[in-house]
Amino acid sequence: MKPVIIALDFPNRQETMDFLQPFRDEKPFVKIGIELFYGEGPDLVREIKDMGYPIFLDLKLHDIPHTVERAMRRLHTLNVDMTNLHAAGGSAMMRAAREGYPDGVLLAVTQLTSTSPEMLKDELGIVKPMNDIIVQYAALAKESGLNGVVCSPLESPLVHERLGKAFLTVTPGIRFADNAKDDQKRVTTPAQAKELGSSYIVVGRSITKAEDPVASYRRALADFGDAEAENR
Repeated sequence: MKPVIIALDFPNRQETMDFLQPFRDEKPFVKIGIELFYGEGPDLVREIKDMGYPIFLDLKLHDIPHTVERAMRRLHTLNVDMTNLHAAGGSAMMRAAREGYPDGVLLAVTQLTSTSPEMLKDELGIVKPMNDIIVQYAALAKESGLNGVVCSPLESPLVHERLGKAFLTVTPGIRFADNAKDDQKRVTTPAQAKELGSSYIVVGRSITKAEDPVASYRRALADFGDAEAENR
C-alpha cells in the first residue's frame, strides 16, 4: 500500500466515483470517513474495495466495550485494510475492538488535529501537555494490541521514540506549503511529515480540491519520498 492516503471527503457516491475515475490505473490508498459512510453505507465500501482500492475506514468508534466489539465484527466483514477508534475510550474498549477486528490495521485516535493546546485545557479539562497525552494514549493503544495511532506528524517522533518505529503513526493535517490550513491546527507538508517519521500521511483537500488531483497525488508521493512517483 502506498504511504499517501487520499481522504474521500465527499457527500455521495457520484462525486466519489467521479473523483476516482482518473485514478483507475493507480489505485491509491483511500480513506472513507463518516460523512460518506453515513450517506452511502457499507455498500459503497464494498464497491470501492472490489475495484481494487486499499481502504482506511475512518469511523473513530467510541462507545462501551461490548458495543465497540460488535461494531468491529461488522466492519471486519467489509475487508477494509485499516480502521480506527478513539483512544479516549480506554484500554477495555480498545481490547474489545481488537477482539472484533482480529486482523487488519487497527489504530487509535490520540487527539484530533483540530485540537489546540488551549482547547485541550480550557474545553476538555485535560491539564497535561498535549505531547504527554499523545504518548500516554499511544502507549495504552500498543498495550491493548493495536497497530498504531492517528496523530499529528508533529507527534510522530515522540511516539516512535517511546514505542518503536514498527508502531505506526498515520498522520492527517497534511498540506502543501502553498495551501491554506483550513480548520486544522497542527499541520505539516508531506516532506516535513516524512522527516518527522510518519508511517502514512492522510491528504484531503490538497488533492481533492486541486485543479489536477492526480498530479497533486503524485506530488504528495514524491514529496513523501516515494521513488516510483519520482520516476514518473
